[in-house]
Amino acid sequence: MSDTTGQQTSEQPPQQDQRPTGSERPGGAILMGRPFGVPIYITPTWFVIAALITWLFGSELRTVLPGLGFARYLVALFFAIAFYGSVLVHELAHTLVALRYRLGVRRIQLQFFGGVSEIEREAETPGREFWLAFVGPLLSLVIGGLCWGALQLVRAGTVPGVLIAGLAISNLVVAAFNLLPGLPLDGGRMLRALVWGLTGRPMAGTVAAAWAGRVLALAVLFGLPAIGTARAGGQSNGDALLDSVLAAILAVIIWNGAGAAVRNARLKAVLPALDLRTLTRRAVTVASDTPLAEALRQAREAQAGGVVLVDGGGQPTALVKEAAVLQIPEQRRPWVAAAALARAIEPGLRLPADLAGERLLAALRATPASEYLVVEPDGTVYGVLAVSDVERRLAAAVAGR
Repeated sequence: MSDTTGQQTSEQPPQQDQRPTGSERPGGAILMGRPFGVPIYITPTWFVIAALITWLFGSELRTVLPGLGFARYLVALFFAIAFYGSVLVHELAHTLVALRYRLGVRRIQLQFFGGVSEIEREAETPGREFWLAFVGPLLSLVIGGLCWGALQLVRAGTVPGVLIAGLAISNLVVAAFNLLPGLPLDGGRMLRALVWGLTGRPMAGTVAAAWAGRVLALAVLFGLPAIGTARAGGQSNGDALLDSVLAAILAVIIWNGAGAAVRNARLKAVLPALDLRTLTRRAVTVASDTPLAEALRQAREAQAGGVVLVDGGGQPTALVKEAAVLQIPEQRRPWVAAAALARAIEPGLRLPADLAGERLLAALRATPASEYLVVEPDGTVYGVLAVSDVERRLAAAVAGR
C-alpha cells in the first residue's frame, strides 16, 4: 500500500528466473544516502515535480517579491528542495517506527507525488498499524508548526519570510491531505487500524479504508478542478487546466493504491494456507541420457507433472524445465536428451517439503527458477514444484476466487 507521502507494504508472487528487486536501485533513480541502513532514492519523476514547483512558485514570487527578477526562480528551486527535505523527514518518521517494530524497510523513494517508504511487513496489531501511519502526518504537522513559529522571527515580504511561510503552509497541507481517511493515504491506514481494532479482522479494515479511498479519488478528480474554477471566478484558464490534469493524476494514484491495498490484503490472508506439499507435482526420476520422449512417456504413465534427472547412484542432479520442453516439436523429442533441457539442482533449488507461507515465498525469491526439487526430511524426492502453480494460486487469491 502506498500514499503520496507515506508508506508501502506488499507481498509479491515470485518472479521466474529473475533476481529479487526489493533492495535494488529503481530504474534511473539516484542513491542519496543510507540513514539507519535504509537506502534513499530520488526517482526521475522528482525532477519533473521540482521543475513544476520552481515554475509555479517562481511565478507567484513575481507579485510577492517583484524586485528579485530572474533570481526568483533560484529562490523557488530552493523552496522545492526544502519542501522535499520535509517530505523526507515525513518518510523517515515512518521508517524509524517500522524499524522500531522490526518490520524492515527496503528503501525510501522521493518521486512525483511525494515519497514512499517501502516497508517489508505489515504491523502485527492495529495499534502498531495506527502509529506507523500517524507518525508521518504528525511530523509534517510539527514541521509546519515550527515554520509557523519561525515566521514571528523574520520580516514579512522578505525572501526568508516567503520561504518559511511556504514551508509552513505546504507541510500543513501535506499533513491534512495525508490524514484524509482513505487508502492508500496515511489516514486510510489509520482508518484501517480503527476498523481492524473494532472488528478484530484486518481484512474488514482494509476493505472499508479502500472503499473510502475510492470515494476520495472521485472527490479529488471532480473537487479540485471545481475549487480552482471557483477561485478563478468561473473563468477557465491555464491554471484551471493544470489543476484538472494534476487532479486526474492524483485521483488515478489514489484509486489504484486503494485497489492494490485490497489485493495485498487478500494475498496476505492466503499466505498461511500456501503449503508446499499441496502445490508439489508428482515427479518421475530418469537417467540423464534418457531421450526426452521416453522421459515424458514415463511421466504420463505415472500421471506426474515433473521429471527429475538422477546420476548412477540415484541422486537427483537436474530438473527438466517445462517451458523448454514445450518448445521442442513432438517429432524431435525422441532425438533430444532430457539433460539438454534441464537445470542443475543448485542448493537453492532443493526445498524441504514442510515449507509454507512466507517462508516458502522467501525461499522462492532467494533463488528464482521455474522448477524446484521438493524433498522429504530424509532427502528422498517428494516431487517437483512449478513456480507457475504458485503464481496461479496467488493470483486466484488476489482476484478473490
